[in-house]
Amino acid sequence: MSSTLLRTVPALRGALRASGAVKPAAALASTSFVRGKATLPDLPYDYNALEPYISSKIMELHHKKHHQTYVTGLNTALENIAKAEEKGDFTKAASIAPLLNFHGGGHVNHTLFWENLAPASREGGGEPTGDLKTAIEDDFGSFDDFRKQMNTTLAGIQGSGWAWLVKDKESDTLSIVTRANQDPVTGAFVPLLGIDAWEHAYYLQYENRKAEYFDAIWNIINWKTVAKRYD
Repeated sequence: MSSTLLRTVPALRGALRASGAVKPAAALASTSFVRGKATLPDLPYDYNALEPYISSKIMELHHKKHHQTYVTGLNTALENIAKAEEKGDFTKAASIAPLLNFHGGGHVNHTLFWENLAPASREGGGEPTGDLKTAIEDDFGSFDDFRKQMNTTLAGIQGSGWAWLVKDKESDTLSIVTRANQDPVTGAFVPLLGIDAWEHAYYLQYENRKAEYFDAIWNIINWKTVAKRYD
C-alpha cells in the first residue's frame, strides 16, 4: 500500500470512530475496508430551532444537501478503494485517498458540528461550566479571551475551512487549531468544538458579513456536548 493511503486511512479511521460518524461495520482497517455504509445522522432539533442565529433554510441545505454529499462521497471512495485493493491496484487506491480524506473529513466534521449546536431556548449559549470552564480559563485567561481568539482565528481563515478547540492528548492542555477544507482533526489532538467557516454555513443569511455569523453562533453552542468530549 502506498504511503499516501497508509497516512490517510488510519487518521480517518480514528476520526470516524471517535465521532460516531460511521457505523462500526464500516470502520476503516489499515490494509483493507469492511464494506459498510456511512449514513446521514438525524439532527436532535428541527431546522428552524437555531433561528435567528442560523436560518432554517441554511440548516436544511447544509444538512440535507452538503452533508449528504460528503456521506455519498465517503461511501463511494470506500467502495472504489476496496475494489482497487481487491485487484491489487494500490496505485489506483492511493489516487482515491484525497477523496477519502475530503469526504470522510466532511462527514466527521459535520457530525461533530451538529452536536456542537443546540437551540438557545434549550442547551444553547451561555458559558461552559465545571472542568471545561477551568481548563479554558487556565489556557486562555478567560472565556471571553478564548471566544475573542476563536473569532480572530475564524476571521483569518482564507477560503474554506474550520477552527477547532482541541485538547492535547499528552498534556491535556487546550488550544485552537485550523484545518483547511474538510481535513479532520487527528493525531495528537481531540476535537472538542468546531466552527464551520465554509460559506455554505452562513452566506444565505449573513452574505459577506461572516464576522456576524462568528459572533452569533456562540448563542447556540451546546457546552454540554463539548464538556463530554473534554471529559
